[in-house]
Amino acid sequence: MTDDPARRVERTYLALTLFTTLAASFIWGINTLFLLDAGLNNAEAFAANAFFTVGQVIFEVPTGVVADTRGRQYSYVLGAITLLVSTLLYLVMWQLHAPLWGWAIASILLGLGFTFFSGATEAWLVDALNATGFEGHLEHVFGRAQTVAGAAMLVGSVAGGFIAQLTNLGVPYLLRAALLGVTVVIALRYMRDLGFTPQRDLNPVAAIRNVMRGSIDGGFRNPPVRWLMLAAPFSAGVGIYVFYAAQPYLLELFGNRTAYGIAGLAAAIVAGAGIVGGLMVSRVRRFFRRRTDALILGGVLNVVMLASIGLTRNFWLALTLLTGWALIFAITGPMRQAFMNGLIPSEQRATVLSFDSLMGSAGGVVTQPALGRAADVYGYATSFVIASVIEALAIPFVFLARHEKAASDPIGEPQREPGIEIPPDGPQPDLPPQEYPQSEEPGYRAPGIEESPAEVPRE
Repeated sequence: MTDDPARRVERTYLALTLFTTLAASFIWGINTLFLLDAGLNNAEAFAANAFFTVGQVIFEVPTGVVADTRGRQYSYVLGAITLLVSTLLYLVMWQLHAPLWGWAIASILLGLGFTFFSGATEAWLVDALNATGFEGHLEHVFGRAQTVAGAAMLVGSVAGGFIAQLTNLGVPYLLRAALLGVTVVIALRYMRDLGFTPQRDLNPVAAIRNVMRGSIDGGFRNPPVRWLMLAAPFSAGVGIYVFYAAQPYLLELFGNRTAYGIAGLAAAIVAGAGIVGGLMVSRVRRFFRRRTDALILGGVLNVVMLASIGLTRNFWLALTLLTGWALIFAITGPMRQAFMNGLIPSEQRATVLSFDSLMGSAGGVVTQPALGRAADVYGYATSFVIASVIEALAIPFVFLARHEKAASDPIGEPQREPGIEIPPDGPQPDLPPQEYPQSEEPGYRAPGIEESPAEVPRE
């Protein structure tokens, strides 16, 4: 039986997702408790998390240049190594009960490590699928990745929580470092740049200029993409806070602040929701005509659930609501990815996806310390209610994206090229496959069309 190259690309992507998520999830259930155990208060703990997102904001563009000039495999491996070193540095900070500035440095390095992944890995997948003749829905691939990530998170977060309870809070960090070493080996062996040629002779200054221009052309000058990018700081910033704040808040409701296994179990239930959501996305999409309809409904439901989590004092009800919140996130996430990738041609994909990640990280820089301070002053319950209000601010931007009637919004038959959606009523011959939908906005210029032929195109 002939091995389908597209299936081989998908399997590699799923393997990278599995081991990266498994490594990371060993600490997800206990990270906030780890920071508090190191002597930080709530505001300082979430400030440390905010420095992680500061690192992502600072390094998103420079690491995008690395992915374009040295290759996406190179970027992934460098990211895994950076995360390994910074994880060990976190362990040292915990043992020394380091001051906040020490945690700031370690957290910024963690953010640096993740920026080597953002944009580049997803762009590698879509371009490699395109190069190997993939036919099908991108939601299916992203949904499978969501399921794999959820399974890895389920195992890692439960194991991390109970290992910490049986030993100490530092051991899961050692296990994380070891698994990151395994991901380096997998990436070196199986990850190959297909459908993409690194621009190794590109001047770094010109590369950064092209990154910024590509972010504007492919993002902010493309109205439907722009609106979803502007929604990201609210939804992504709140999402990061809710996940980490749920750990101490659920322990507070449970009545035992040292039951680390409960914190790990809570993270595992969120992971289980990710598995179910990833499996459901192909079926749920059939109930919607447009992807933005699903995003709008999901946003409204999440606002209600976050407010309800803050208003209840029942542990099991709060846990159920948190599971529902995570399930909705798992279902709408692949739909958002398909919507975005359906509007971004290959030569702009890594740039725009990285900038989208940067927008979400920028929101986290503000929301995490602000909500952490609210938890210190008013309690975790009130901070969840405030988080629901911030989450609601993202919904109007999704309505604006829906109003643009983007080509990737209708849910139709599988497209022949990944990233190019075909509406239900058939192909649109007037819309070239590598261009964005028409826009009457003044000053809009389709990405990939350079103003000066002397400039080097930005991947």
